[in-house]
Amino acid sequence: MENSANEAACHTGATRKSHHPERVKRDLTTRLNRIEGQIRGIKGMIDKDVYCDDVITQLSATQSALNSVAKILLEGHLKGCVVDRLSEGDHEVLDELVVTIQKLMKK
Repeated sequence: MENSANEAACHTGATRKSHHPERVKRDLTTRLNRIEGQIRGIKGMIDKDVYCDDVITQLSATQSALNSVAKILLEGHLKGCVVDRLSEGDHEVLDELVVTIQKLMKK
């Protein structure tokens, strides 16, 4: 799948926002909707007393899907927000990026 996360740009200033192209937003929304469905399915499995290993397998698949969303967002952040802020001389973005990556790696 082609993703253009590098077209995303963060706006600096008092309000921090990201701007993603509509097709990237649609892709992310589709992925998150699928993940939401997976979570509902897992809840149903718990209610139906499905074998634990099968539930864990679904949890693993859901975590992988969440990681994919995070990767797309991180790529856009790096290629857009971070590059822009560095070109403006804002090197604090690197400290922010380190914290963000540490959060992702805890998972």
